[in-house]
Amino acid sequence: MNLDRFNHLLAEALDRGASDLHLIAGLPPAVRVNGEIFPLPAPPLRGADLDALAASLLTPEQRAAFDRDWELCAALPCPRLGRVRLTLYRRAGHPELALRFLGEEIPTREELGLPAKLDDLARRPVGLLLITGPAGSGKTTTLNYLVDLINTERRCKIVTIEDPIEFVHHSKRAVVVQQEVLTDTPSFSRALIHVLRQDPDVIAIGETRDREAIATALTAAETGHLVLATLHSPSVANALERIIGVFEGAAQKQVILQLASCLQGIICQELLPSVDRARRTLAYELLVATGAVRNVIRENQLHLLDTILQTGARDGMVLFDNCLYELYGQCQISYDVALSRARRPERITKTGNAV
Repeated sequence: MNLDRFNHLLAEALDRGASDLHLIAGLPPAVRVNGEIFPLPAPPLRGADLDALAASLLTPEQRAAFDRDWELCAALPCPRLGRVRLTLYRRAGHPELALRFLGEEIPTREELGLPAKLDDLARRPVGLLLITGPAGSGKTTTLNYLVDLINTERRCKIVTIEDPIEFVHHSKRAVVVQQEVLTDTPSFSRALIHVLRQDPDVIAIGETRDREAIATALTAAETGHLVLATLHSPSVANALERIIGVFEGAAQKQVILQLASCLQGIICQELLPSVDRARRTLAYELLVATGAVRNVIRENQLHLLDTILQTGARDGMVLFDNCLYELYGQCQISYDVALSRARRPERITKTGNAV
């Protein structure tokens, strides 16, 4: 496949309102539209086509990394599309591609469906703010929205560590430095070791993947920085369990104390099909680190967080099932979607308010 054919596929995917394009050997090109996969009217792709395409898209450094690791994530600038995130992997000896369209502009909070309380948490000068959820739930978009909010309102230095850079932030009131793994730094771990020496006020971490990244993020949040980070996790409580579970013994006790001290909040989000299937709707759970929350973390009694979320509306907290119920009541999602995604379906089946 040559670059002209590739650019034509990108344009066709854009015209169909797709969020992703998948190029798989033996199958026609396929697009994801509002969460569902549809094949394009085109002949199946050959392994040789994808070999040639991968070779033409990658830099020598990226190709060396792909040959070594057999997987790669990178960003491509594309006309009409802004930036495109390219994920390259191998199957049956040939590379295959998954492309995510990122756009050129960051949507507003209202367009994203995020709560106003999240802005308040991002305006705090120090601490840890986590954005969690499954893959494809819009975590990176939320992270970049928060970076843009701080960039617009605050005179500070923001350093981001990303793999790859999905949105390019131009300095407004803040100075923004974006570092990309494999372009500006060999790894997340190496970048995090040096980030504190760059005099940052805000650190945005594209993904907290391992023990070292988590430890550095907590240390930075504890020592006078605001840290924004994403984490793969299906719920608020699970996010904390994952962080704590990475450590053992005395190190785990230390991490629990650090979390209780520096956590500002956690938003766990998921994108659901809307009633008309024309778009996707954001559902979320929001935890705000009140005194009660800090005590629960300090005592490592995370099973009590569900109760705190239920009763914490006055502090801006939102329980995931309550959010589902509200979206259903507003006719944004269907009853079946609300029921299938609920953590406790009986909250949705009640005739009164979700409790």
